Amino acid sequence: MAAPARRTPPANRRRSFDLRSTALFFALLAVVVSILGFAARTAVDIAERHPGWAFVLLLLGAAGITGLGRRLHLARAARRAAAALDEAATEAAEVWETATVPRQRAAFGVDIDYDALDAEEFEAAVAHLCERDGCSDVEAVGGAGDLGADVVAVSPEGWRVVIQCKRYGESHRVGSQDIQRFGGTCFAIHEADVAVLVTTSDFTAPAVEYAEQCGIVCVDRQALLCWAEGSGPRPWEAVRAVRDVGAR
Repeated sequence: MAAPARRTPPANRRRSFDLRSTALFFALLAVVVSILGFAARTAVDIAERHPGWAFVLLLLGAAGITGLGRRLHLARAARRAAAALDEAATEAAEVWETATVPRQRAAFGVDIDYDALDAEEFEAAVAHLCERDGCSDVEAVGGAGDLGADVVAVSPEGWRVVIQCKRYGESHRVGSQDIQRFGGTCFAIHEADVAVLVTTSDFTAPAVEYAEQCGIVCVDRQALLCWAEGSGPRPWEAVRAVRDVGAR
């Protein structure tokens, strides 16, 4: 079967299309040149008759060119600012995601070697004891700028418990200055109902005396071990006993 012959357009039709486009282009060019020429002649006439208006037109033209340049500059500045804001928002989102990841609290058993813990681990161990014994909203908040509050919690009675943790060696006892610094913030700033200072060491006699005057519960090494084993009172229970006696 023979393939149908492909028809080719006449040559004069192609030439007619090109001639029409060329003629249209030159016609538009002539119109633009005429408009520009008319504008130029008008500007020259105005300049000859009214020099002041020529100066005004010159200023308007310069202002228009300057405004166009400023718009282009502002558009570039806006694009750069948008890119910087987008980058900052991305970095802030990454930082926020990292900051909102909760710190995993270590699990502690009854037999805890407090001497083997560092300061942060000791705070976590005390927070664990509070949580184990029925406190709610337990947080280990110690660190730079904590103003003496290492652990905060709410006791089963609904009291706000603020605890400062001192992981000291056996020969380093908590002195009255430590109690005074804690006493200056635990009630006034942290609004504690029960203020507790827990240490792996012991307290000096002046420290105990000052704590009794301020209403701060002192938990030394022996009391801490008894609390951890469950054979001794919880720190907030000592306050409850004092308040029960006062209420009678």
